[in-house]
Amino acid sequence: MNSFKKPKVFSFFSGSGFLDLGFEKSGFDVVFVNEHHKPFLDAYKHSRKKMNLPAPKHGYFEGSVDSEPLKRKVEFLIESLKKTDIVGFIGGPPCPDFSVAGKQKGKDGENGKLSKVYIDLILKNKPHFFLFENVKGLWKTAKHREFYDEMKSSLSKAGYFLTDRLTNSIEFGVAQDRDRIILFGIAKSLLPQKYNENLLNNEFGWMNHALYTRDGVLDKKLWPSKSTFEENSVLTNNWTSVINELTVEYWFKLNNVDNHPNAKHYFNPKPTTTKFQSTEEGEVSKKSFKRLHRYRYSPTAAYGNNEVHLHPYKARRLSAAEALAIQSLPFEFELPNTMSLSDMFKTIGNGVPFLLSKAVAITIYEYIAQKNLLIQQDIPYLTKATI
Repeated sequence: MNSFKKPKVFSFFSGSGFLDLGFEKSGFDVVFVNEHHKPFLDAYKHSRKKMNLPAPKHGYFEGSVDSEPLKRKVEFLIESLKKTDIVGFIGGPPCPDFSVAGKQKGKDGENGKLSKVYIDLILKNKPHFFLFENVKGLWKTAKHREFYDEMKSSLSKAGYFLTDRLTNSIEFGVAQDRDRIILFGIAKSLLPQKYNENLLNNEFGWMNHALYTRDGVLDKKLWPSKSTFEENSVLTNNWTSVINELTVEYWFKLNNVDNHPNAKHYFNPKPTTTKFQSTEEGEVSKKSFKRLHRYRYSPTAAYGNNEVHLHPYKARRLSAAEALAIQSLPFEFELPNTMSLSDMFKTIGNGVPFLLSKAVAITIYEYIAQKNLLIQQDIPYLTKATI
């Protein structure tokens, strides 16, 4: 009888592991984790321990993805693993240099350069498949799109079929308007001889696990605009068009945020700050001091660069527990008490929403299962001659 093997995954730019958790919960075995910022890696380890998930078989690597020790370790591990297992790379390189709201340094910025480093790591080690995630600015801004297309061209020439999509988290049940470009690649040598990229685009089910369409749920006519702020107010949901499962309040209740281990982790306002009382519920048009509406989805969870998101009906900023709920993490996921508030909100804002990561992971799993790549068998050994 044929036996099915879990695909092995190497994770890069792992942060506190939101993307990885989606893969872990979808049939993949995350065997190697890389993150350069120690507090994020500590949080990754802490959350897995709390959730009773195993540590990666081949360990954690704290350091830059561009470091020689990391490159040597990855090369050593993957050469052995891909002889007997389907192996993939997943990662979302830091993206502020491509962000529409950022400084637009692009591929020449310190963070922007890391996208090419990740692609080069793929080209050198030739995993059977890979996932690349980044902000929509890389795909929609002309000068960044040229760089993105160059990376895709390199991957195609190296022997990968590619498919990508500008995806919004809200399509998959996340109470957040968050656009991201997601690129999936698979080695041509694993597929039938006459297979082509058009077939991949047709067969890869980007929307197979979507619950909504972006344009359908982001129609402003469906949602309340603003309500007068009053601390601890009670507001009845009289908007019949509201999709309850996509509201901030739904996720706050689902995750029992007031009793979550990170419930008290939030920045306290300065006594002289009046915006905590004066900003209306639902006022999200400004760059900072956005007050979420309890019966609406959140704007993109970005908590750096002085972008402040306020609680809908409390005169304070969001807690880490509330921000985790907006990122659709399960209640069981928690950040360590020893982590600084700055690091907590940075890792939350940087992370891929859990429900999005899980949907993409399931889609990849279903695709490679459809191609019979999960059955224990002889796997084409990827060398320079075959890819």
